[in-house]
Amino acid sequence: MKLFLTTLCLTAIAFGQDAVPEKVDVPKLQKQLDTYAKTLADWPNLARYRAANTKVQPPAASENRVVFMGDSITDAWGKKFEQFFPGKPYIGRGISGQTTPQMLIRFRPDVIDLKPKVVVILAGTNDIAGNTGPMTLEAIEENLQSMAELASANGIKVVLSSVMPVCDYHRNQTEKRPPAKIMALNEWIKAYCEKTGAIYLNYYDAMLDDAKALRKEWTADGLHPNDAGYAAIAPLAEKAISQALGN
Repeated sequence: MKLFLTTLCLTAIAFGQDAVPEKVDVPKLQKQLDTYAKTLADWPNLARYRAANTKVQPPAASENRVVFMGDSITDAWGKKFEQFFPGKPYIGRGISGQTTPQMLIRFRPDVIDLKPKVVVILAGTNDIAGNTGPMTLEAIEENLQSMAELASANGIKVVLSSVMPVCDYHRNQTEKRPPAKIMALNEWIKAYCEKTGAIYLNYYDAMLDDAKALRKEWTADGLHPNDAGYAAIAPLAEKAISQALGN
C-alpha cells in the first residue's frame, strides 16, 4: 500500500492533481504494481525455470535433446509437447511477453546448461511491439546473433525461426507489429543462416494466406497459433531439427 500511495503522490506532483482519479481501484492498481515490482526484481525472469532446470538430467550419449527458446508462442507450445512431439526429448523454455535481450540473459541457464544438441530460437515479435521499450531491427538482430554465437561456441546446433506473421481478423495486431518490419527481420535471419550455416526455419511463408496475413483459422487472436496452427508448423520444426542434426 505504501508503494501504491507513493505512486499516486508522484503522479499528482508530475501531472497535477487532476491526474489522480476520484475513484481508484486499489486492488487492481496494487496488483499491477506488484507485477511491476516482480519484473524489476528479475527482469529476464531467470526464476521461471530455475527449479525445473535443476531436475533436468544430463542427456544420454544417444539422446537428441532439443531446447526451444522463445516467447509466448513457444511457452504455449511447450505445454503441449506431448501432443505435438510425442516421445521426443524436447524441452520448452519460452516465457510469455519476452524480448531478445531478456532471452539473451537467460540463454545460459535455460539452454546451454541443459546441454542440448540443437536449440530452436523463435524471437523478435515482442521486440517489434516494444514490450521492453523501443528496439531497432539492428538491436534485435544483434541479440539473435549473440544467442546463435553462444550456442555454436558450446557445440549446440542452431535453428533460427522466422518471426510469424500476424493478422487483424480477430483484433488489431499489425499496428504494434507492422508486417514490413517482420519481413525485414526475417530477411536478415534468412541471410544470417545462409552465411553461418544455421538452419532457417521458415514459419512465416507457411502461415500466410492469400492476403499475406496469418491465416484466420490458425489463430484466435491474430498473433498466437491455435491448436491447428501448432499442428501445421510442428512438421516444419521437426524437419529443421533433422537438418541441424544432419549438419
